[in-house]
Amino acid sequence: MLKELRLFLLAILLLSCGLLYRLTLKSSCLLSCLASNKSQQGLGALLGKGRSIVFLETSERVEPPPLVSCAVESAAKVYPEQPVVFFMKGLSHSMQMPPNSTSPAFSLLSAIDNVFLFPLDMERLFEDTPLFSWYTQINASAQRNWLHVSSDASRLAIIWKYGGIYMDTDVISVRPIPEENFLAAQASRYASNGVFGFLPHHTFLWGCMENFVEHYNSHIWGKQGPDLMTRMLRLWCKLEDFQGVSDLRCSNLTFLHPERFYPIPFPEWRRYYEVWDTVPIFNDSYALHLWNHMNKEGRDVIRGSNTLAENLYQKHCPRTYRDLVQGPAGLVTRKLGPGNK
Repeated sequence: MLKELRLFLLAILLLSCGLLYRLTLKSSCLLSCLASNKSQQGLGALLGKGRSIVFLETSERVEPPPLVSCAVESAAKVYPEQPVVFFMKGLSHSMQMPPNSTSPAFSLLSAIDNVFLFPLDMERLFEDTPLFSWYTQINASAQRNWLHVSSDASRLAIIWKYGGIYMDTDVISVRPIPEENFLAAQASRYASNGVFGFLPHHTFLWGCMENFVEHYNSHIWGKQGPDLMTRMLRLWCKLEDFQGVSDLRCSNLTFLHPERFYPIPFPEWRRYYEVWDTVPIFNDSYALHLWNHMNKEGRDVIRGSNTLAENLYQKHCPRTYRDLVQGPAGLVTRKLGPGNK
């Protein structure tokens, strides 16, 4: 009887060890398994319907800061039935994080059902576009503003090939954009390239890529970005000043009023990091551009600060706020929640 009891306990112990080992393996592959399972859907299948929301990271960075995480999460929240695709140059083609990387933001975004993380392969992306010969002949290391220039080119090619909406990684979505073919006005008669959307193979974007190559100059910041969009729009449309908060329409695209994305203009970007007497609702906006390029002071969202940016995080990217935003003591909450919405 004692011998049988010992054998029974030994079997239970071995079974428990096996179960623990399987759980450990499952936990250790969580990140790569999530990416692998999602990648099976295929980039073409995801983007082919022309309804994706697209973000880009053209540096080697693979650990998104809170603002980037908030931008992607907020888009996934506003467009729950549409794929939100984040292209990251630093990702390997196996869709996995580099060795020894423990990015809570990467894990957070991977766990959101409609967020998909893909490597950014520019040479392949530029195939069959006017940008291909330019990219294959240029010496990237000798270019000024290369991160911005390469991002400007990539967003044109992606939206031309697949359609959808492109957004900068410092744009917080607040409500759906109802337009299919649109540019965003940064100011009257001046277009942004931080947010735009088109159906696949739109001739406006093909013209933008041709103009990109013809007038390429990396020494002038914005020449391949908002300046390009503006000069092409002036060829496409007879621009007029906005009346009230109405959008402008010409041909088969819409030029959206500055209130849609830029209710706080770039000279006033610090207002996002200030405390307001009354938090604005932004009823006329679809998304908010936080002007991170202007933020040379390194201002950030601090838990408990009650700034406008903190209020936006709490409302539009609650996971990012919960898991990534630092408190006044410099501590970070990093409890990762489940992958459900």
